[in-house]
Amino acid sequence: MTIDAHCHVIAIDRDRYPRNPLGGVESAWSQQRPVGAKELLAAMDQAGIDRAVVVQASTAYGHDNSYVADSVEQYPDRFAGVFSVDMLASDAPVQLAHWMSRGLQGARLFTTGSTMPGQASWLSDPRLHASWAWAEENNLSLCLQMRSEGIPALRELLDRFPGVKVLLDHAARPDLSGGVPYDAARSLFELAQYDGVYLKLTERTLVSSTKAPADPATFLRKLLTEFGAERLMWGSNFPAAEDDLPTLHKRSRDILSFLPDAAQEQIFHGTAATLYPVIS
Repeated sequence: MTIDAHCHVIAIDRDRYPRNPLGGVESAWSQQRPVGAKELLAAMDQAGIDRAVVVQASTAYGHDNSYVADSVEQYPDRFAGVFSVDMLASDAPVQLAHWMSRGLQGARLFTTGSTMPGQASWLSDPRLHASWAWAEENNLSLCLQMRSEGIPALRELLDRFPGVKVLLDHAARPDLSGGVPYDAARSLFELAQYDGVYLKLTERTLVSSTKAPADPATFLRKLLTEFGAERLMWGSNFPAAEDDLPTLHKRSRDILSFLPDAAQEQIFHGTAATLYPVIS
C-alpha cells in the first residue's frame, strides 16, 4: 500500500466553498490548478496511490475546513484529513474539538508559504499553550508549515509539551546549499532528539536534495540515521507541486530507490499509517 501523506483538495464550486486565504492573498496554484476530491481520487488511481492525507489548503480556505471535512466524509476509505484553526484564538481548543468531531485527524499550523514567504513569529506567543496542551491531551498531531528560522520557538513548545506529535511539512525547508555535512541544516537534524518530531519528504525536499552540492545519498541517509524511517513519510504536495501526481510519485520513488526496501515501505506507507490509522 502507498499513502500520500500531504496533498490538497480545492473545490471548483466557489459559492458553496468560498475562498478566504490566510493573509488575504490566494495562492496561484489553487487558482490555476484546482483539484477536487473526485479528481484527486482519479489521479491517485492513475498514480498507484491507495490512500491520501488531505491537508487544509491554507492559502485558499484559511481556517474554513468545510471542503476537507466533506471530502473525508464522502470518501472515508481513501482519505484522512488535516484541518486548520486560529491557534491563538481564545476558543481554539473548542475549534480543535469541533473539527476532530467531523472525522479529521490532525491540525495544521501555517506559519509560512507561497503567499506568506517569511517565517511568522507567533510560534513564540504564549497564547498557543492552551491549544498545544489540548492537542497533547487528546493525541492530536500538529502538521507545521514552517522554515528553519522557527525551530528555536518550536523547540520551546516541544520542551513544554513533549507528548505532542509534530509533522514538519517539507521537512521545514532545510538549506542544503552547502552540501555535506549539511551544516546549514543542523537545526533540523537536532530536532531528532525529540521523539515526537516527524518529517514529510515532499517534492520540494526531495528535489532539493538532488541539486549539487547536495545529493540524495548523503542527505537522505543522514535523515534516516538521525530520525529513523519510522519518523519519515512521503507526501506529493499535489496539486501545489506543478507536475501531475503519477510524475510526482514516480520521481519520489526514483530518488528514494537507493534506500533499503524496509525503509522505503515505511516512508511510503508505514509512518503515515501509524499516524493516521483510519487509512492504514
